[in-house]
Amino acid sequence: MTLPDFLIAGVPKAGTTALHAALTAHPRLFLPAVKEPKFFLSDGRPPAGGGPGDVQTYQEHVWRRTDYERLFEAAPAGTKTGEATPFYLHDLASHGRIKALIPDARLILLLRDPVDRAHSNWTHLWNAGLEPEADFLAACRAEPGRVEAGWAQFWQYVGLGQYGRQIEHLYRHFPREQVLLLRYRDLKDAPAATLDRVCAFLGVETGLLTSIPRENVNRHVVEHNQVNQVLRALLRSGGRFGHRLPVPLRLAARGPLLTLLHRKEGPRPVTTPEEREALLPQFTDDIDRLEQVTGERYDDWRSVDRHLPAPARQSPLTR
Repeated sequence: MTLPDFLIAGVPKAGTTALHAALTAHPRLFLPAVKEPKFFLSDGRPPAGGGPGDVQTYQEHVWRRTDYERLFEAAPAGTKTGEATPFYLHDLASHGRIKALIPDARLILLLRDPVDRAHSNWTHLWNAGLEPEADFLAACRAEPGRVEAGWAQFWQYVGLGQYGRQIEHLYRHFPREQVLLLRYRDLKDAPAATLDRVCAFLGVETGLLTSIPRENVNRHVVEHNQVNQVLRALLRSGGRFGHRLPVPLRLAARGPLLTLLHRKEGPRPVTTPEEREALLPQFTDDIDRLEQVTGERYDDWRSVDRHLPAPARQSPLTR
């Protein structure tokens, strides 16, 4: 068997792609070129429906065990292997699957301010032409209906950011010493120190990785006019039916539409105090739970002012 020694298990839009890219440069670590194989998200073939683009995403799942093991066959002798699927934390059923197959695996979690994470998630899908709601808060309000309709996890802007209940469930399956909690800010503001923490946690030499590759970030599509509405409708239609086409043809059709959609771009927006004030009540109780479960403070996440400094790492609870 060739199975991973570690997983970057959460969370989406919190630097997991950048961390994956950084760790590939370490001579004692091996991560496959396929990011997000999503193997532990299902017991066999993944679902077939969902929201715009979900069918193509499900087609990308590496769900057969033989195919999953093949991802790690090229690992040089003596290296530690891992993969990054940031939905594992949110998918509670995956915790048991991971425990059953690789009980000694080390799990790395990157957590981000849940409102900022949700906004980045919405922006990603909006810029891809798949998100039908032009208003961030309206998209969040649509989440329960989308969940009921079977849309994939990446559409769960609020649910993906409720880390407290997710980590509490994870700790029922894995001892805390096998789980490394990091903050998105750690990776962004102190990359060398954060990468050393990751390497020490994985038991490989520190001091070799000092920087994070720039994440692949698209600029924001600023116009919401009739032309762009038509382009978005075409992209969503392609997202629903494009799985019937060969991949080269699908990409050839999608590329020009995205180019037109992105013909006029602007800076990516950040969450406003009004948006934070509207959405924070959906996270407050879960932040309380997260602090109780982890023993760390996340006071900066409670504020409508997103520029507050983060509390000191692993500061003890005082209440």
